[in-house]
Formats: sequence, C-alpha cells, structure tokens
Amino acid sequence: MRSSRCHRLPLVGCMLALACSLVLSACSGSGSAQTLTVAGSTTVLPIAEMAAEGYEQQTGTKVLVSGLGSSAGIEAASNGTADIATSSRELTEEEASHELVATVIAHDGIAVIVNPDNPVSGLTTQQLRDIYAGKITNWSEVGGPDLAIQVVNRDEASGTREAFRTIVMGDASFDRSAAVLPGTGQVRDVVSRTPGAIGYISIGFVESDYATTSVRSLPIDGVEATEENVESGAYPISRDLYFFTNGDPQGEAYGYISYVLSDAMDQTIRDAGYIPAHKSASDDAEGSDAR
Repeated sequence: MRSSRCHRLPLVGCMLALACSLVLSACSGSGSAQTLTVAGSTTVLPIAEMAAEGYEQQTGTKVLVSGLGSSAGIEAASNGTADIATSSRELTEEEASHELVATVIAHDGIAVIVNPDNPVSGLTTQQLRDIYAGKITNWSEVGGPDLAIQVVNRDEASGTREAFRTIVMGDASFDRSAAVLPGTGQVRDVVSRTPGAIGYISIGFVESDYATTSVRSLPIDGVEATEENVESGAYPISRDLYFFTNGDPQGEAYGYISYVLSDAMDQTIRDAGYIPAHKSASDDAEGSDAR
C-alpha cells in the first residue's frame, strides 16, 4: 500500500457521502455485530459485493457496499463517512493532498463498445480521441456506413471517465453534445439499442449473463480488449482498480482488504472480467503493516 494526500471534494460530493453515511448508520443501528462501510466505484462494485458476502460469512462482520462513483467514495473515505473507498482511477492532484492509503486490488481494461450491427472493424487511439472530441461525427469517416456517431460518455464522478480521459483524450476536451450517463449498465444498454452509438465500459461488462441485449468491443490500435492483452500490457486502454483508506487500514478494514487480496477472491475477480493484483498487492500490504 502507498500513501497519498487528498483535499475534500465540492459540497455535492460531501452531501452524497453524508447521505450514504446516514443510510448506513440507520441500517447498522441494531445488534452488536461490527459493520464496515465500502463506497465508491460502480466498476469495482461487483468485486466489493462478492467480497462482502464472503467476508461476512467468514467473520460475521456486516459489510455495507454502495456504488456512488469513485469521486463520492473518495470523499466519503476522506471525511470518515466510509471506511473504504473503491475507485477505478488514481487520486486527482486535489485529492492527493490529503492522507489516503491506496491498495491496488485488480487490473482492468476499458473496452470501446458499439452496437453489434456496426461493421467497423476497429479504431486507432487518435480516431477514438477525435470521435470523443467531436471532430469525427460519422462512421463513414472511419470505414463504416454513412451513419451519424452518437457518442455516449460517463458523468464527471466516474472513475472510468477519468481513466479514459487520461489515457485517450490527452489535452483534447470531450464533446459537450455527447450523452452523459451515470453508470456502466446504462452505457451498455444504450449502445446495445442504438445503431450509431459508441461508448466505453470495463471489459468485464462487455459480456453479461444478466443483460438481454449485446454489444461488441472494438480493437484499438489493432489490439483486442481481452484479459490476456491487458495483463501483457498490449491493450492501450487499461488501468488499476483501487481501495483507499484514510490512513493505514486497521481492524475490519484491514481484514476485508486482506480478504479481497487473498486466493479466495482470485476466481471471483477473474469471473468479473478483471485481473487479480493480490500477489503484488499482498507484498505492499505486508510492507504497510510493518510500518
């Protein structure tokens, strides 16, 4: 684990975190069992929820998990209304000015998705950047049909958006006319139903046993969005997934994080479409515990 520093986010983030805290407090008001609160990224939500179930069975500790978005989760951890923040991005410069400890729990690739009927065979990073900047507006400009591109973006609280902006957009700004959606499921659903749409989601959500519709991921720079290509570093749009705690994790927070990094969660993380980071992260955890 490594330390970072972090300022509080704007008032709206604080209000979200406070609302979450009040709900969680109400849920945990009865009984003597210990309660742990985990809040943040919708991308990390499946991992956090499965870990919560396993950890509760193992220890009896109730783990309350919510998906408010990475920014809201980081705010909640920094002001003490959540024990652990889940995040699909690194800390911003502002957030890094306050004491938070980061643990990498998994590696992820961000897949660029289109409607299954879209015949485009792939995009370069530059083409993708120009689409999201509003410079390329028709699929015919990238080898596809004469069809307007309908850009689907994530909201500003999304860690996936921040990772995509950092990796793909560089100094370019997002097209303000793009549709902005709050969650991975919404992006996937809209793209699956809209012939000209393009969006981006974690590779673990491209194929879903729970969805009634389908999407197709595009190769970027000639590389498919697969777990193997993310693990090897060949796929260009990839990132780490994090837990953040306010200071070194202690007590139940430490126990829960250790459980996520254990072999018991390895297959669960892989089934969610991510690559476990438990071997390297466990070494970091031991180093942090020794301090």
